[in-house]
Amino acid sequence: MTAVDVTQSTQRAPRTLGRRLLLLQVGVGLQGFMLWVAIEKLFQTQIGFDAASIGVMAAAYAAVVPLLEVPSGILADRWSRNGILVLSSAALAASSLLGGLSTNVATYVVAAMILGIYFAMNSGTVDSIVYDTVLEETGSSAVYEKWIGRVRMVESAAFAAGALAGGVLAGWTSPRLTYFVSVPFALASIVAFLRFDEPRLHRAAESVVLRRHVATTFNAMTRIPQVRRVMLLAALTALLSQAVFEFGPLWLVSLHAPTAVFGPYWAALVATLGLGGYLTSKLHLKRTRPVLVLAIVLTATPVLLATSHLVLAVVVAQVALQLVLTIIGIHAGLLLHDAVPSAIRAGVSSGVGTLSWVLFLPFSLLLGLLARAHGVQWAGWALVGVVALLALLLAASARTRQATPAVTGNAPQLPEDRTDPPTDLACRELMSLVTEYLDGVLPASWNAGIDHHLDDCDGCTRYLQQLRATIDALERLDADNHQPPLAQSTNADA
Repeated sequence: MTAVDVTQSTQRAPRTLGRRLLLLQVGVGLQGFMLWVAIEKLFQTQIGFDAASIGVMAAAYAAVVPLLEVPSGILADRWSRNGILVLSSAALAASSLLGGLSTNVATYVVAAMILGIYFAMNSGTVDSIVYDTVLEETGSSAVYEKWIGRVRMVESAAFAAGALAGGVLAGWTSPRLTYFVSVPFALASIVAFLRFDEPRLHRAAESVVLRRHVATTFNAMTRIPQVRRVMLLAALTALLSQAVFEFGPLWLVSLHAPTAVFGPYWAALVATLGLGGYLTSKLHLKRTRPVLVLAIVLTATPVLLATSHLVLAVVVAQVALQLVLTIIGIHAGLLLHDAVPSAIRAGVSSGVGTLSWVLFLPFSLLLGLLARAHGVQWAGWALVGVVALLALLLAASARTRQATPAVTGNAPQLPEDRTDPPTDLACRELMSLVTEYLDGVLPASWNAGIDHHLDDCDGCTRYLQQLRATIDALERLDADNHQPPLAQSTNADA
């Protein structure tokens, strides 16, 4: 039995992908149903917060998340991604409970730091699970954008529903109660995650020592050019998205927008998370034209923010910018997962979150200084510079993806001229060539390139070992099934 047969048998998996991912979507939705988010600032003022103490809380939160993101991702790769999501839900429940019990600033700051643990553990874990589940069920990453988009739609709907329900509940009772009511939803998500059938690609082979695993993860993030480029693309996308949510309302304040505008404005921003998830798989970002359209919209929106003095124009520009950023973020996740093996996928993906925080802290200070010295419109020009760099990275990633063989369930199509081996073989390219490599039909120069990559990549080496062991086991099983009846009887008597 060849590697092609193994891949085809994987494609004939009895469970549908949608049914398998249902419990994951339920868990993510339950996590997102946080009723206290909409009234958090109101509650904080009731227990003694002022502008200075809110800044202290934000700094404490910002210190926790980037420190824990990569370690939690490595733990997810070595232990269990389901387990990490369970721990994140426990942290979310603890943070909500402690937040509701808080009567002073110090206690609430501790609750915010525990919430940072939740965000750090979620970072890179859910999308790694979706990617590996798609690979296990279909043998290809082709529908990853579609399914991670659906997960983001569920998450977006939960955020919006939780905010609306929290506002109503706080109006009927008190803001404090919204924290307590959020706890059961976080605990219920634990049940959903425990029942979810976790993909096993990242635990397919014998685990290596921790030091080697950490070194492999950081080498992938720092030494592989394709991974570095995609990480920067994803991190800049996250930076701009966070800037829109953190600083976007300042544009409305500076233009003296009516209070009634803020509610629909915020709802529209949150809705882009779900709408972007839906649109990503429809745009076919492997093609040049959709990428060009996104780059144009991406570049135009901050220019409008820097020059317009109309509330409606500012709202439309921010919503359009956030929608494009959501689409690019999902697409960047696909590119990143395609470029690294499953054994280090969550760790590398979590590294994007850490990088985005490292970049966001000085960038936020720059935006704040510009807004205070020259007005918030001038801060828009800082966004223009980052957006221009992001557009260039997006265009470069599109060209790279077009030049890279696609990972499919069938034997890949190599270039007609096989005499020129790849000079910088990426993990994704190796996955697409592994069938012909195992069948011994590649030219010697291509085999040498793959052997060189395997010498430096522990993740791909373990993947190849797993695939060889699977093929050997299936060949033995096939041989047993085709034994003559007399031979089977003799074996049984023995």
